[in-house]
Amino acid sequence: MGQIAKRVEDKRLLKLIRAFLNAGVMEGGLVSPSVEGTPQGGPLSPLLSNLVLDELDRELERRGHGFARYADDCNIYVRSERAGQRVMESITNFITTELKLKVNHEKSAVAKPQERKFLGFSFTGGAKPKRRIAPKARKRFREKVREITRRKKGDSMKQRVEDLTQYLRGWRGYFGFCETPTVLQELDSWVRRRLRSCYWIQWKTGRRRFDALVRLGVSRELAANTAGSNRGPWYLSKSVALRQAFPNAYFDSIGLPRLAASR
Repeated sequence: MGQIAKRVEDKRLLKLIRAFLNAGVMEGGLVSPSVEGTPQGGPLSPLLSNLVLDELDRELERRGHGFARYADDCNIYVRSERAGQRVMESITNFITTELKLKVNHEKSAVAKPQERKFLGFSFTGGAKPKRRIAPKARKRFREKVREITRRKKGDSMKQRVEDLTQYLRGWRGYFGFCETPTVLQELDSWVRRRLRSCYWIQWKTGRRRFDALVRLGVSRELAANTAGSNRGPWYLSKSVALRQAFPNAYFDSIGLPRLAASR
């Protein structure tokens, strides 16, 4: 509040921010009092982080370090591991003594950029590093797509596609900034396989599967062989029959965004 008061003169606004900080946190239906910090996920948290950590930015600039910070997540770039250890120790001391803040030592480390992640991104190695999507971000993507398309959800395929379309657009808007398009192409392929698998499960019986494949332009012989297969949905999602029934152009026609599409 002292840092805010240096910049904000409106006492009504100061009172409102203090009330927000003192409002407490609800956990398991019970409200716990707020003793310190800001509520995680609260709309004011990143704004107040920027205000409080502005002094950190100025200190890093004064020392001539290259860095990137978003809210309370910060990467500092130096030329060697030895320099990294020295800078980490001195900056940690500055944060704890000058700013009176705590450093999360479990999430802090000295490492090469390709070994760390920042806001869902990482970097490739080599002489010309490129932005890539961090492994954890790709894992969360797959988990979310599985959640949207899972067989027990009870939604129609139309609803699943609509929900998936909305998610893919937002995800592409953020991670489309990466410089490794092959990763996006792989995820595109995986999403389409996931949907083909969902269609196959929805048809349920061999007869319905045969009729649906023929209706979608698959030859009767190929449709019969595929419908009579005892292979699982995921295996058959890459079969010739299902790729003919649901080519990439089909998913384009229903408005499903491609992650690797040109922007």
